[in-house]
Amino acid sequence: MATNNPIIGRMAAAAGRGEYLTDNLQQTFDAPARGGLNDRMTINDVVEKAVVLFAILLGGAAVGWFSLSSMTAGAAMGLIGVSALVAFALAMVNTFSKAVRPALAITYAVFEGVVLGGVSRIYAHTQGSHIVSQAVMGTLVTFGVMLFLYTSKIIKVTGKFARIFTIAMVSYGAIALASFVASFFNVGGGWGFYGVGQLGLLLCVAGVALAAFSLVMDFEAIAQAVNYGAPRSEAWRGAFGLLVTLVWLYLELLRLLAILNDRR
Repeated sequence: MATNNPIIGRMAAAAGRGEYLTDNLQQTFDAPARGGLNDRMTINDVVEKAVVLFAILLGGAAVGWFSLSSMTAGAAMGLIGVSALVAFALAMVNTFSKAVRPALAITYAVFEGVVLGGVSRIYAHTQGSHIVSQAVMGTLVTFGVMLFLYTSKIIKVTGKFARIFTIAMVSYGAIALASFVASFFNVGGGWGFYGVGQLGLLLCVAGVALAAFSLVMDFEAIAQAVNYGAPRSEAWRGAFGLLVTLVWLYLELLRLLAILNDRR
């Protein structure tokens, strides 16, 4: 099943081609001493790795948050800017790397955490600290709701669902890019198209919805990789992909809340 998340998508594609199933069956018959079926990834493996990465992300966020108060404005912004570049580079390496690299996933969580902490502190300074707690709570609640909807089969990931979701993602990506460029010309009060009347609110809501449904696509891709016998090391890839989606969801919620707050 296709997913918009290229990190988990690589794992799902390999599972769909039968690469994991073939490799693990060969290990089972030819080299049982190496673990065989016990070397296969489980959902618990993904959960454990996700918890580790999330905890590291929170540690990095604390550094980013407090750096804005303990450092000069220029130094703090420099730290956040450099962290953002490093996090982006690590995300690209992890996305396109064929091999699973846990160390890079952990390092990404550190630097991305610094970025989120710094960005959150800026929003808290301009909008009020309540906006950060609301975005965090909204992210956790959305994750729980989407997991429930997926596991209870209320939302079923079919081929049609995946195609519609992909079209929506491409369309939203194009609009988001155009909005980013427009923001430099003070369109929507510096928010780009997201700050333009009711259209802006609809775009913000669409961004949150797409990030939420992206979680469902990730759940499905991970479940298929497990069913096809992905090796246990792939749990790091699945956990990393979920972390990236959660970061996206949090940022979308933060922006939506900020724009709503500005309109009061």
